[in-house]
Amino acid sequence: MEKDVVFAINYALNKGFQIHPDALKILERVDVNELERVIKEIVQEKSKQKLFLINQDDLEVFLGLKDDEKLESEYRVLSDPSSKITSAEGVEGYGTLFASRFSKLKKIISNRPEAKMLKTISSAVSAKSNDDMYICGLLSERRVERNITKLIIDDPTGSIETIVFDKDLQKTAAALLTDQFVMERISFGKNGGFIVKDIIIPDIPEHIPNRSKTETCAAFLSDLHIGSMYFMEKELNDFISWLSSPDPIARKIRFVLICGDVVDGVGIYPNQDKELDFVDIHEQLKKTAELLSKIPQHIKVFVTPGNHDPGRRALPQPAIPEIYNSDLWNQKNVSMLGNPAMVSLNGVKVLMFHGQSIDDVVRTTPGLSYDKPAQVMRYLLQARHLSPIYGSQTPLAPELDDMMIIDEVPDIFHSGHVHVVDLDLYRGILILNSGAWQHQTPFQAGVGITPTPGMAVIVNLKTFKVYTKDFTSKD
Repeated sequence: MEKDVVFAINYALNKGFQIHPDALKILERVDVNELERVIKEIVQEKSKQKLFLINQDDLEVFLGLKDDEKLESEYRVLSDPSSKITSAEGVEGYGTLFASRFSKLKKIISNRPEAKMLKTISSAVSAKSNDDMYICGLLSERRVERNITKLIIDDPTGSIETIVFDKDLQKTAAALLTDQFVMERISFGKNGGFIVKDIIIPDIPEHIPNRSKTETCAAFLSDLHIGSMYFMEKELNDFISWLSSPDPIARKIRFVLICGDVVDGVGIYPNQDKELDFVDIHEQLKKTAELLSKIPQHIKVFVTPGNHDPGRRALPQPAIPEIYNSDLWNQKNVSMLGNPAMVSLNGVKVLMFHGQSIDDVVRTTPGLSYDKPAQVMRYLLQARHLSPIYGSQTPLAPELDDMMIIDEVPDIFHSGHVHVVDLDLYRGILILNSGAWQHQTPFQAGVGITPTPGMAVIVNLKTFKVYTKDFTSKD
């Protein structure tokens, strides 16, 4: 018997395991360079299960000789804006959008006990009461003058300027995003003006996440930028090959979620053509379809658009139009969705949003940066809106219904856009930014952005344990 096999047997025995004779025959056929890793990982996995017999089945599943049929892989699309987009026009259209935002967020906040005491802004202005009153609306303006903060709030009945003196409340006010929904407790001051006593935002309630019944895993990717000369094709191919490997984590993956900027696009920024391998959008998408077709058929793939992908740039975005590449749409294991979208994976609700509004929030909120995108995503959850700021860098379409509101509380919130892998946990929600598959570009280097590319983020949907797998070369 080879000494490597003897080592494997002794290692398992010393850990309190027995090895079935049929399993021993398989061990003798394993590549000696892989044997130590294989036996250690099987022992680790079986120890978690408190099962101390290594049998033929264990080795066949681990080595890919037999499928693990116990993994659940059910999915449903819970929301997708693609078929619901009905843009209005001009000032009237945006008026309808903000009316929808107000009514939907007021409904969300109505679960709070204070909401029973809400007054319209017009009635609060008329009353000028010394008693506490509650109002709600969208924050249209915030001004800091000397030692006070002034907030201007709008609702369908009118507008009100409120004054914040309290230092702690001023910190809360400083973190508010323009055009986000707020509720305030106010009273009319002795010297005139409406004084803010409390600021309440819709926020996420404490949340117990849904879990998969089996240890099915999902891989989270974004910002492939296929077509760019900086696209990491080798690393993405290595990831796709790894999905078919005997690696114990890879064998549990049943879902891949790609959250926007699948291609680099054409004409997105000045002189972009000088940084493209494919200067035609159809060629970029043809390459995309070719790469994604290599993903094993038992793995379901969800693709949403970003600001580099063809189609509408304003939010919400429909799925990448089929006219640009029907091959993507015709792949049986690929679902093309809009941005944002929500999917259920074995009952686990995943909110996918490319993350364009991260730019606006970082630009207007002190203390936030591109290095920590998960912190910015936390702000969006607190606002219950994926792109609250109007008139900044992120274009918003004048939809009849505001589809950027976070109506349903997700279990996982997945974004990309900033090319930095980052994780956070907020009130039971796993916040995940999945980095990129594009090397640092000259633009990023010029503005000091250091991406973390070539990394797959994998989540066990039963335990919510997060793994990162780095596919970058270590030369």
